[in-house]
Parts: sequence; C-alpha cells; structure tokens
Amino acid sequence: MKLLILNGPNLNLLGKREPGIYGTETLESINAGLISYASARKIELRFFQSNHEGALIDALHESQEWANGVVFNPGGYTHTSVAIRDAISAIRVPVVEVHLSNVYARETFRHHSMISAVCKGKISGFGARSYLLGIQSFED
Repeated sequence: MKLLILNGPNLNLLGKREPGIYGTETLESINAGLISYASARKIELRFFQSNHEGALIDALHESQEWANGVVFNPGGYTHTSVAIRDAISAIRVPVVEVHLSNVYARETFRHHSMISAVCKGKISGFGARSYLLGIQSFED
C-alpha cells in the first residue's frame, strides 16, 4: 500500500504554534512516528506540506499516479477551499480528512468542512494519533 500524507498551511509550525491546541510535537516528529508504524507493515508513505492551495491541489492530482490513498490535514483550507474540495472529487484516490484538534470544540467557523462530504472519512481530536488512525483506515 502507498499513501500520501498531505499537510496544509501552518502545519510546518507544529510544536511552536499554539501548543495548547496543537501540542508540542513537530511535524517532523509526527512523520517519523508514522514512518516507524508504516515500515513495520510494508506501507510506503510520502509526505508533502505546503502553505499554498495550488501546491496542495497539485499533490492531490499527482497522487492518482501512485497512491492508494491520501491522509490529508488541510488546516485552515478545510473551511474555505472549494478548489480543494473539487480536486478531491476529481481524483480516483480516496482521501481521509484528519485534524489534530477537535474542531467541534473550537470556534464555530471550524465546525464546517468544505471537504468532508467528498472524503472517505474524517478523524479529529486525537492529536498526532489522528494521522495514525487515518493510515489505519486504509488497512482494512
């Protein structure tokens, strides 16, 4: 199995950005834990993070060429991007939406996701484990 772990804006600041909400673990540390989990199960992971909407859309499009699935934390684009929603709808690769925090326990604007309806599923509120649960959703 081959999965893309895709991260949107500001996730490169994990560990520094609002640790009370997002925790103290860095994106690199999260990725290292995912590699450890995946390598024991012969799952190939590729990682991509961008603060730019178009780059995320390009990564989604390119995933069709090689991936069996995408674990995607779209960050703030979750609530605003019709373009990312359309990209997910356009590709044949299933996408699982993940979030570190429980978006429903936060500001009301975070309660609505533009992409949930076109994703295989949604996982939120489990910190870095949200990514692991996203990977596990493809193992069944």
